[in-house]
Amino acid sequence: MPTPVGRPLSSTAGLAALLVLAAVLLSACGDGTQDSSGDDRPPSAERWAGTWSAAAAAAEPGKLDGYADTSIRHVVHTSIGGTSARIQLSNLYGTRPLSVGHATLARASAPGDPAATPGTMRRLTFSGRPAVTVPAGGAVTSDPVRLAVPAAADLLVTTYSPAPSGPVTYHPHARQTSYLARGDRAADTAGGAYTRKVTAWRYLTGVDVLGPHTDGAVVAVGDSITDGNTSTPDTNHRWPDFLAARLRTEPGAPRYGVLNQGISGNRLLTDSSRWSVSGGPSVLSRLERDVLSRAGARAVVVEIGLNDLFKSPRQLDAQKLADGMREIVRRAAERDIQVIGSTLTPFGGHRGYRPELDAVRQALNAKIRAGEVYGQYADFDKALRDPHHPLRLRPAYDSGDHLHPSDAGYRAMADAVDLRRLKGAVKEAVEGTVEGGARAAR
Repeated sequence: MPTPVGRPLSSTAGLAALLVLAAVLLSACGDGTQDSSGDDRPPSAERWAGTWSAAAAAAEPGKLDGYADTSIRHVVHTSIGGTSARIQLSNLYGTRPLSVGHATLARASAPGDPAATPGTMRRLTFSGRPAVTVPAGGAVTSDPVRLAVPAAADLLVTTYSPAPSGPVTYHPHARQTSYLARGDRAADTAGGAYTRKVTAWRYLTGVDVLGPHTDGAVVAVGDSITDGNTSTPDTNHRWPDFLAARLRTEPGAPRYGVLNQGISGNRLLTDSSRWSVSGGPSVLSRLERDVLSRAGARAVVVEIGLNDLFKSPRQLDAQKLADGMREIVRRAAERDIQVIGSTLTPFGGHRGYRPELDAVRQALNAKIRAGEVYGQYADFDKALRDPHHPLRLRPAYDSGDHLHPSDAGYRAMADAVDLRRLKGAVKEAVEGTVEGGARAAR
């Protein structure tokens, strides 16, 4: 049987020497940041871990020439802190090279504010150069900059493109206000030039931090429920945000960052069109890029499957869905990454509800609970369902569309994850899953 994970919590010598030297140099130019967690690991234990991410979901409709002579100031919310930071930019859906002439990183002066905290503006470089060209279909990572990055704080990541760059890689359902300004305003500490508000992230797909108090990252991968599609905008009330808060505050919790790699409309097995604003590449297609290769990835929580039932072509074979989920477990184990699966949540009353679709959901949930899919799982179905009408969401957890949770429902999902299981033995979990799959095949 798998373990249902619920609320209880609670290389070389040369490389090591270089890390020690880097830590000493960084300390010499430090900015007074202190961490009170009590970890006494030496500076050589510092490591990179993701503090924020957004999946590249699609090419933005109507923006075939990009954002020429425009500064895009993204507001992103950290999950863990560090003493240095770097960013990732993606041109995954581009058909032409993306020119970034100027990029900066700063702490926001207040939550959601386009103005920067004085003294925190940092110019970003790429392989030592102040500008970078991202090839079509490619991605780049900036050089690290020394900056005190707090946990649970807003950062400002600004990119300026001087020329047309082709289709824009973006994440449409950010649930976060960001800003645009004409001209090169990347170094502006004041926010006055940023007069246009936008609700999507463009090009930016990740922020990593380096520090002695980062154990790694847990990646939340899934569909609109993980994307937080109905959470209150600008409040960071998606379920991965609530999970990050638990990891920061509960005694004994691993000090992991939380990376949200949800895409609204996403499926497990089937890719959507590059021009569709809902769907993106399937979880299996994007697993390496969006999960396994993320900085410091130690665990992944998988919430996926409902759109495979809803969207054409429908996948109504529970066994094929279970096989796809087991493929996630197998590939993650090769990278020593723990997998926590989840049951599929109820959708009775939703306009897409059909008894035959719900029968597949329940058959798949039965396999998950029987240990035929994941070694460990979070029972999101049980956490959200109405005990009096189990095919529906509990009213307090229903956003109103009878499919997506409310803010309270997203909190309940985060509470359904047993934090201890995020650091469990990968080998044992995989062996249990293989054994369960063999039982199902007999």
